[in-house]
Amino acid sequence: MSELLEVKFYDKVDDQLLKFAVIIARTNGKWVFCKHRERDTYEVPGGHREACEDILTTARRELREETGAVDFTITPICVYSVKGKTKINKNIDDETFGMLFIADIFSFEELHSEIESILITDHLVDNWTYPLIQPKLLEEAKNRGYL
Repeated sequence: MSELLEVKFYDKVDDQLLKFAVIIARTNGKWVFCKHRERDTYEVPGGHREACEDILTTARRELREETGAVDFTITPICVYSVKGKTKINKNIDDETFGMLFIADIFSFEELHSEIESILITDHLVDNWTYPLIQPKLLEEAKNRGYL
């Protein structure tokens, strides 16, 4: 990923632009992070919106798939965008949009996805999968009074 990534925040954009849902997840006051089977890093749960799916449905599905959450509350925080060259953005001027959510998880079931494990911790991780994006999402949630 490029060092030239720009992360922006919006209160609202056209729903059609929202391609991702990212969820800051907590349980009993602790952070919940995911470790993908193919990576040695950690990330907040989230993923791509599927065809004919509203963004809240995407967030609920991704939270279940990536953490095993079965009983939870989930709340939208804001829209974010990433501008710059990434695996998704092919050009430096490309900008993709997602919705940032916060969730409080009350119970989990066994994982059945590409996620190898979840980490429940009092502290933020140092080894982020997307270090130029995810810490900024948490910072924005904190600035908006959600953390």
